[in-house]
Amino acid sequence: MGNSAPSLVTHHSSPITHYNKRMRILAIDAGNTRIKWGWYDGVRWLRQSWVASAGADKLGAALAMVAPPDRIVISNVAGSAVRNSLAAALEPFRVEPCWIEGQARQCGVTSSYGDPAQLGSDRWAALIGAWHLFHGPCVVVNAGTTMTVDALSNDGVFLGGLIVPGVDMMRAALVENTAQLKLDEGRFTYFPDSTADAIMSGAINALAGSIERMLRLMQETGQIAPLVVLSGGAAALLEPQLNARVELVDNLVLEGLIRIALERSE
Repeated sequence: MGNSAPSLVTHHSSPITHYNKRMRILAIDAGNTRIKWGWYDGVRWLRQSWVASAGADKLGAALAMVAPPDRIVISNVAGSAVRNSLAAALEPFRVEPCWIEGQARQCGVTSSYGDPAQLGSDRWAALIGAWHLFHGPCVVVNAGTTMTVDALSNDGVFLGGLIVPGVDMMRAALVENTAQLKLDEGRFTYFPDSTADAIMSGAINALAGSIERMLRLMQETGQIAPLVVLSGGAAALLEPQLNARVELVDNLVLEGLIRIALERSE
């Protein structure tokens, strides 16, 4: 027996292909660890890259190589200092950025949050990206510093979701709060025979279990064959361990940001 359970996976890196070529959009996803950005020309992504959130002041130099956009759309969950750094980096473009937040309804997705604006802008953009890519029931997962697991119904309603610590945060919490444990490199295995492997396997199983439990809850409440839409830095660790249909999407938040920018231009 190998260490990876089978799953069905398709990779999506540039799925948007049919919009106005004249609409040049700079999309920015500022998270806790990385600031991801992409330059979209109305048909395809011409460039995607990132800088560390701790080095947000370096974004201006990274963007100096791209042509001025017609629109700038941003999701920022990294706080006010990063927002200020982003605003400074974007000043040369002389385009007023659109700083998104959760809405009651947008781009075909309806929020069930009591206060829609309380939903993180990255989660909202990811839900919109997943809906427009797949138009069906999804468990939308962004596996980064934290992992979000959000339920999207077959009619585009965000039902609710979970936030759990990510792989590295979970491992670090064990080491920091338990005597005689070290944060050594570990690998996933079904039957760990070392402490490092036990910690890594435990974290991955816990995260995969959260995803599969949400999947089961959706099925039990009438959503037929939901798809797991998986994105984020830890996606490659989780994907082989999921007993589900999986679509692996690079930079799902950026995909949703493009949809928001295009809707606002109509």
